Amino acid sequence: MASASPSLWQGHRTLIIAIVVASILAVASIVATLVFLLRLPIPPYVPDSVVYASLFGLMAIGLTLTYITTKVPNFAYGSFVTIGIYTSFSLFRLNHLNPYLSTPIAFIVGALSSVVMYLGVLRMLARRGSSLVALMISTLAIDIAFVGIFGIYSDYLSAHYRIIDTKYFARFGTDFVLFGSPGLVYVAPISLALITTALFLLLTKTRFGVAMRASIENPSLARVLGINVEKTYVFAWLLAGGFAAMAGSYYTLWLPGGTTAGSNLIVEIFAASVLGGLGSIYGAAIGGLIIGASEILLTQVGVDLFGAWVLIFQKGVPLVIMGITLLVVPRGLFSVNWLWIIRSIAQYIRSLTVWLSRVFGSSKVK
Repeated sequence: MASASPSLWQGHRTLIIAIVVASILAVASIVATLVFLLRLPIPPYVPDSVVYASLFGLMAIGLTLTYITTKVPNFAYGSFVTIGIYTSFSLFRLNHLNPYLSTPIAFIVGALSSVVMYLGVLRMLARRGSSLVALMISTLAIDIAFVGIFGIYSDYLSAHYRIIDTKYFARFGTDFVLFGSPGLVYVAPISLALITTALFLLLTKTRFGVAMRASIENPSLARVLGINVEKTYVFAWLLAGGFAAMAGSYYTLWLPGGTTAGSNLIVEIFAASVLGGLGSIYGAAIGGLIIGASEILLTQVGVDLFGAWVLIFQKGVPLVIMGITLLVVPRGLFSVNWLWIIRSIAQYIRSLTVWLSRVFGSSKVK
């Protein structure tokens, strides 16, 4: 099983929640300091990093939920993001509904689509004894089918409603402005913090959450104890699809969308999930923050140092990070005992300090 062991889960979950919330508060504090105290202009890549990182945190949480239930890498997960994108696009163009208001609808549509995929394809194939490779290939096939469905739907919108930019459209300029910054700079990280905290409370403070954790960590034992494992898996896929569609709805306020917009993000989503540990829901949030921010910030550093041609390698940043993670810490950052590392470093520094004091002390005596 790919999920983290119970000891790791118990040992790291509070720390990870604290890191997620602290990271968001730190970014908010820096932005507030720049704007209100120092009166400095905010570089454009700062809000880009905040929004990008928060959206990938949401997506990575959902991908991890699908992985720990089926143990199958879900390559169709990006299509659930596209579902959210086109839900908001349709409601905005046809009903003039702001994407913030259409986010709950997008969540429901994405959640139901995710459950249909799980019940209608993956569970049926698994019950027939399909191998892991076959299940993984089936998710690729589903993603291709989704892209075709999005193409058909975009043609329908174009033919019946005379909307000309259905296959590729610019971001919506309907976001509100708060303290000189777009509203999504605040809404996206707050949403990530609330969802991460809500998941923590669900999985630790409710009976259903405890049953869900038991089903994930040891499904055979959970069945013996009378837990409806399939029910918890369906609920996990429901949340996963909803989180992806929610991120897709926000996506329309920040970046251009299209029939393959979500599928094109699958590398970054997997990199975030791998970095946090494929078995750690909370680690996925941190992985998303790191991957999203690194992709923007490292690319900006490259542009400043070498020129605009570096932009063509932006999508390579998550691949490099994922490769390094798989080579160095294949179970993710939060499989590492960071407290032990910190204590070891502190102990080494103390020993070095004592040694240096003895060396310099003896030299003075002479």
